[in-house]
Amino acid sequence: AADQGFANAQYNLGVCYEKGRGVPQSYEKAVEWYRKAADQGFANAQNNLGVCYENGRGVPQSYERAVEWYRKAADQGHAVPQNNLGRCYAFGHGVPQSYERAVEWYRKAADQGDASAKKAIEKLRSEHHI
Repeated sequence: AADQGFANAQYNLGVCYEKGRGVPQSYEKAVEWYRKAADQGFANAQNNLGVCYENGRGVPQSYERAVEWYRKAADQGHAVPQNNLGRCYAFGHGVPQSYERAVEWYRKAADQGDASAKKAIEKLRSEHHI
């Protein structure tokens, strides 16, 4: 199915390669399959591709590229990449550091029930009086 262009199958195959489930573990192969699904607008693959760039797994580390992929997925309304984008703004990874923008993205994720985003907002508010 992945070879036939089905984004969900491509994403799942990427996960298999990333985790070494049923195939030899390979971040490079994971990135290859994530990118195919991400290019079709598959948000989970876009997020995972962002994680690969953020951590330098299978690709050269690049916060800027991570932010690009997180934003594509976050703009589709997915909580995990919204949380990831909030973290990038909180730490200035790939974007100008901004606690206000971090809270905006964390809030979007928190409104969907993301507990780690809620904690991140509380932490920023207590430490930086946002």
